[in-house]
Amino acid sequence: MSIDAIDSRGRAPQDIVSIFHASFHPTKGNLVDWSLKASDDLELDGIEFSALPSGLHLVDQDVVYFTKGKHFGVCVFRRRRTTEQGHRGFRLTSLGVLLASSTRPRPWRHVAALRALADSIYLTIDNRGILEPSDSDWAPACAFFEERKVRRADLSGAGDWHGWSHELDNPDSDLSLFNPTMHLSHLLRILGPSALTLYKHVLGRRRILIYTLPPVEAACILCQVAADICFAMQLEALTNDIDENDAATQYYARLKGKTKKCIQVLGMVTLNDLDKMDREGKTGRGWIACTTDAIFLEKPSYYDLLIDLTTSTPSRTSRPTLYLSKPQQQQPGTKGPTHRLSVFRFTWSDVKLWNEVERILQLDGDKCAQGCCGPSAELDIRNKSSSWSDPWRIYEDVCIVCAGLWMGSWRGNSVASYSTGNGSLANWGSIRLEGDDDLTVDGTFVRNVGMGIEGCPVGSPNSKGMRRSSGMTWPVGNTAADRRRPSSSSTAARSAPQLCSTGNDTIPDTGERSDRQILTTLALLQTFHANTSFQLSRLADLLPSATSATPETSIIYITPKDIVSFELGPFSSLDARYLEWLVDEYGDGSRIVVKRGWKDLFGVIFGFG
Repeated sequence: MSIDAIDSRGRAPQDIVSIFHASFHPTKGNLVDWSLKASDDLELDGIEFSALPSGLHLVDQDVVYFTKGKHFGVCVFRRRRTTEQGHRGFRLTSLGVLLASSTRPRPWRHVAALRALADSIYLTIDNRGILEPSDSDWAPACAFFEERKVRRADLSGAGDWHGWSHELDNPDSDLSLFNPTMHLSHLLRILGPSALTLYKHVLGRRRILIYTLPPVEAACILCQVAADICFAMQLEALTNDIDENDAATQYYARLKGKTKKCIQVLGMVTLNDLDKMDREGKTGRGWIACTTDAIFLEKPSYYDLLIDLTTSTPSRTSRPTLYLSKPQQQQPGTKGPTHRLSVFRFTWSDVKLWNEVERILQLDGDKCAQGCCGPSAELDIRNKSSSWSDPWRIYEDVCIVCAGLWMGSWRGNSVASYSTGNGSLANWGSIRLEGDDDLTVDGTFVRNVGMGIEGCPVGSPNSKGMRRSSGMTWPVGNTAADRRRPSSSSTAARSAPQLCSTGNDTIPDTGERSDRQILTTLALLQTFHANTSFQLSRLADLLPSATSATPETSIIYITPKDIVSFELGPFSSLDARYLEWLVDEYGDGSRIVVKRGWKDLFGVIFGFG
């Protein structure tokens, strides 16, 4: 029985291995004062630090995502008023769960019920006027755990992965509800072109740390969203998913990554997790995490990319700041920091891909079905009145214009499509767009308005035009919008949601905004997938064949012209390192050396050689 059938019957996913309650004691510190486990072998030591990170005493409530070993977890935090001696007027508590290990853990599916459970337990305690809960007060939590705990080894399908179409727009389930991936457009708007620096580090399996101030739920969500950009590409493809005659999947048969899983999402980390961060970093899988501990700013050796969200707050109109961790040489016999932080934004080669991403974001407008993405009216007015106050925004605009003139516009080179209705990678691209189908990797295709994911349909906004504007073919009468709309003549005559707007549209209802966001998210994922597929297919051509008689470890010399063939910048040191990361993951022991002689640089500038 699949998780979809369970949902259709109104039953909750059964993938929880533990439920626990953590609190702060004025003399004992953070501790776990109650828990239930599906197995006695499960250790909860140290989980209280992840559930109660530094700084949460400043907010009344929050949601924290974290990991404990191989288990994903989530907890809801509450700051409760109290007159108890030594607590300084508040009790800090968290109620959380741990999920069983699976291909696609979804802790966010438990958040709504966990919030209601915590509020119910705390309300009962407050009404009774007691300070410490008794065993009877945990009865609702015991019932919650009994309903959702693991009963089958396959989790009844709760952790299965069937592709993004199934995840976000499956007619038989509500997996898109509270799904962090739906915030992808929000992440891209926050980071701007710098989001592509994050994308390269995710695909290159680097160590990424996000520094934030409380509340931390948004930063935890951004961690998951960033990993989802390359989630489908980094999973090991099944043998029956590969079609060597299909350009969308043929490079899977030629490129064998060292890591069979996607980049690890650690969620919230504290100083108690330093050993875990170091251990996970040595596996080569890469990780992405967030923290509220400012001392990590002084420990750049533990990560490769730092995203400082504190530079983008309601009182500031600047973007988050990105820092690269760079090793520095030390004088013999001296001791000091081995790494330093260097501010970084984006490379000129990113502009081609960003132009495509920005077109999709502009078609969707700034409407988000998730409440946390909607800025307040006061913040919106402040941003409008001070749009020129951030020099980095001006710098980005100038760089985008200059890079566009120098490098030319980006074009989609992959035939891959995010139509995975039956979960098979071999069918990616089997459903084509209406019109010209020449989207081959080696071909050149210029899309006009009305064609592809950035097109705006002309005429009446019917479902056919909507599907063309999204760049994907959708089954008629089987979308999320059709499931929510009642069958009547009035609703049948209503226009289908579109990615593009004529400027005269009224604000759509919640259902239409949700459908619009699903289409936008799928289009953005398709764009990143197309870029990744193109670069990996190009890498497969560059690397020696697995059947050739070459040494186990070979050195591949590439020129700046080869870098340009990846649609990367020949003068960018980050792009060169990015290629090194890809070769390290997919090169089967090979490594590359970039030739930077004056002849090579002269040739790429003037088109010789």
